[in-house]
This record gives sequence, structure tokens and C-alpha cells, in this order.
Amino acid sequence: MTPQTSFPDGPRGEDTQLGGVHIKYFHHCPRQLWLYTRGYRPEQRSDLVAFGEVVDDTTFTRRRDIDLGEAKIDWVTTGAVVHETKSSRAPSPGHAAQVRHYCLLLERRGVTVRGGTVHYPVIRRTTDVPWDTEAREEAEASEARARATIAAEVAPSRLTRADCRGCSYLDYCWGD
Repeated sequence: MTPQTSFPDGPRGEDTQLGGVHIKYFHHCPRQLWLYTRGYRPEQRSDLVAFGEVVDDTTFTRRRDIDLGEAKIDWVTTGAVVHETKSSRAPSPGHAAQVRHYCLLLERRGVTVRGGTVHYPVIRRTTDVPWDTEAREEAEASEARARATIAAEVAPSRLTRADCRGCSYLDYCWGD
């Protein structure tokens, strides 16, 4: 049976500043996003998260984060190309969605964005993320769906256990 946790005084979606992690969590698992916005943060105890931080700290060391307040972009190159580094061994739709979200945030600040690139240094691959009208619409739709998830009074259903492999929220969702 899936526990349906409810926080009646939880955050309202329209009040939440959405960063890249919100969008990434929404695309991975809406329940993860919902719990994260309510302060449940088991990532600090996750070996996978720690590995990702090491990859981020030791890859592209001459680049500087761009702090937008609600989001931190790994770096932006000349011509406004957003770059994001992931320790994952496989591209995920959430990674591209996160880059599109960063493009949207920059565009709202008056920057003419050309697109983005997701870097996977562990597997030595990159994935280009286009920025056009369709990508902007996807980013805005992701924002709206993430805000609706955050505003929900009851936690979204958990994913199948197989889909939760490696997730730092596994014990919360599947613990007995």
C-alpha cells in the first residue's frame, strides 16, 4: 500500500521559486519533488549524490557556476549556451528538461539563449539541447506541472520499485 502523506500547510506551487533540481526531480518522480519541497532531503546521506558532487567538482574545473538565485547553472559559454554536468551513465529526459529550464530563466532575464549541452564525463558523451519555440513551450509546461505537483495536498503515488533504484528517497517511499 502506498502511503499518501498529506501536509495541509505545505507549500503552494505559485510561491515556490523553481530551480533546476525542482524540474529534474519532477521529471524523475513527482513524489520526489513533492517531498523535497516539504523539506525531506535524504540526498545528504546518498553515496550517489556524493559521487555526483565529486564529478562536478573535478570536471571542467576552470568553469564557474552561474547563480541565478533560484537556480545554479554549471556554466554558460560565449553565445549563451548553457552547460550542465551529470555523473549519470545514461541521458535522462530530466537532464534536458533541467537545461531547458535554465534557458527559460536566462531568457526571462533578457539573455538571448542559443541552447544547451549536457555533459556526461563518466561515459565521455554530450547531448545537445535545442532552444526554440517548442523547447520554450516544453519548459513552461514543465514549470506549470511542477507547480501543480508542489501545490497538491497529498503526495503523488510512488513509482514502481524498479524505477526507484538508486533514488535517495527509496527508504522513505518503500521502507516497511
